[in-house]
Amino acid sequence: MQANKLGNILPHFIYGTTRLGDDSIEVEQRITIALAAMDSCTWFHVSDQYGSALSILAEAYKRKPSAIPKMIFKVEGESIQELRDVIARNIEPLGVASMDIGQLCLRGELAAQYAKGGACYAEIEKLRSEGLVKHFVKEVFPWSSDVTYQALKAGYDEELVDAYIFYCNPIQRFALNPLWELIQQKNKSVIAMRTVCGNTPQILRDVPGAAWKPYIQQRAAQIAPIFARSGVATWAEFCVRFAFSQSPVIATVGSTATVQNLEQFVQFSQTPVALEQSIVDEISALQQDWSRDFDQHAQAWSM
Repeated sequence: MQANKLGNILPHFIYGTTRLGDDSIEVEQRITIALAAMDSCTWFHVSDQYGSALSILAEAYKRKPSAIPKMIFKVEGESIQELRDVIARNIEPLGVASMDIGQLCLRGELAAQYAKGGACYAEIEKLRSEGLVKHFVKEVFPWSSDVTYQALKAGYDEELVDAYIFYCNPIQRFALNPLWELIQQKNKSVIAMRTVCGNTPQILRDVPGAAWKPYIQQRAAQIAPIFARSGVATWAEFCVRFAFSQSPVIATVGSTATVQNLEQFVQFSQTPVALEQSIVDEISALQQDWSRDFDQHAQAWSM
């Protein structure tokens, strides 16, 4: 594991709030898990895109104002004004003055400028100098990997971005091969999202509808026997250990609606132990193939 590029401020586990926005779960149950996460997690990952998650968090913060965590917020848009609007939409309902970390999700002209070292850098830096955002991390998807690759290779984002954030679990690695290799060559930090990819590989493989896309079911079928051979007792432990077996990873973001699962994430993240290198190498080889043969051809939001 490498030193934390965010000034050693991030813990190993960050609570993801996507399930707090799931309206099929009773409101009080979601508030309960939010309060439990506030007791055991010092950082949350938050977005106004997650259904009613902000209102659930606002109620939890009202009930326990002494335990409000620091937060990573998604900041998405194709213009600077849109980024400013998103910042306001996220921080105002929670009663906080600024974003501890802004997760840059750039589209359209902003993405084009980012790749070429354009005017967007000075404008995004203003958000930090004005105190609206303290740190920035860059979100990566397979279909946006090349934009991030160009900026990182040229060094345009050196002063702006403190880490890269994307899905990184045994079944998904959303940084395409060239970007993943460059991140490692330049010793950059990664925040690994979607810790367990939604469920165990056996369930994703065998239960109809558990995998939201066919590629996940197919990959789960390849990962299931590797997981079984590892001897690791639970999928949550396996995934946390896999994340921290990747040298760039400084933190993992996992979402859950149950206290039991939350406790597992926190427990396994305290002092994560790397998986056996042969297991890591086997999964890494699969991810290289998946990235080359499937991910790099994916259309936006198809994964």
